Amino acid sequence: MIKRVVLFLATNLAVLALLSVVMAIFGINPQSAVGLVVMAAVFGFGGSIISLLISKWMAKRSTGAHVITQPRNETERWLFDTVQRQAKAAGIGMPEVAIYDAPEINAFATGANRNKALVAVSTGLLRAMDRDEAEAVLGHEVSHVANGDMVTMALLQGVLNTFVIVLSRVVGRVIDGFISGNREGGGGGIGYYVIVFVLDLVFGLFASMIAMWFSRHREFRADAGGATLAGRDKMVAALQRLSLTYGESTLPKQVAAFGISGGVGHGLRRLLMTHPPLEERIEALKNWQPAANQVRQNVVT
Repeated sequence: MIKRVVLFLATNLAVLALLSVVMAIFGINPQSAVGLVVMAAVFGFGGSIISLLISKWMAKRSTGAHVITQPRNETERWLFDTVQRQAKAAGIGMPEVAIYDAPEINAFATGANRNKALVAVSTGLLRAMDRDEAEAVLGHEVSHVANGDMVTMALLQGVLNTFVIVLSRVVGRVIDGFISGNREGGGGGIGYYVIVFVLDLVFGLFASMIAMWFSRHREFRADAGGATLAGRDKMVAALQRLSLTYGESTLPKQVAAFGISGGVGHGLRRLLMTHPPLEERIEALKNWQPAANQVRQNVVT
């Protein structure tokens, strides 16, 4: 856990330092209207895009995942062959297949390129699920890749980050100007930065709600994709197994949204969940009707 936190903080500090250098090189002045928008876009999209580009590396480092290059046993051979078959059916390049050590039943997919992604499963999943259930989980993760969910989430987060940065500073200037009475030389002091900090938190909360709404929506799509690739009964059985054994995810924040597990919370916490409750996902699958003559997962809606 400590290793993951240190790695996360170090990566984010490196991203902030890099973006600050870029702004200094191009002489971007955040005090002007154009400069503010450019600054917001640089920081808003910069962090999301860089995180996406290094997502596979971060996932491997933070989970200690072992990538299967040459299957060492029958289980690894089955995993590799199943993902290969599903990737071909979904119309994407063969992802890297990995196993990471964790007691929970979980799996995730990540990567900036849908043809060079990573699909990983936990040792807990391999112990607790049968082959049919595990096949459905793999189909779910391959569907995330085929749907381009990692890229879409990064772009959405970039847009939301940009709006939060711009709105908090514009509104902050208005509030600070009102408090200072618009006196010459007034405003722009410590009060302005306190206001902006508070607005960043408030607007950031609403932005997170929007991002999490989309995250929950794409989980239904990935479940439908898993049903397409492995069969609806297998996907329902996999989710039912998760509902019986679900615990708190130990996945790092960067890839937790793309895990199979999740969806526990009520009230405000529900609005910030990356996954819908498992009972809702099971019910949606029972009512799901596959599209006629559907071949590629990336057309699942």
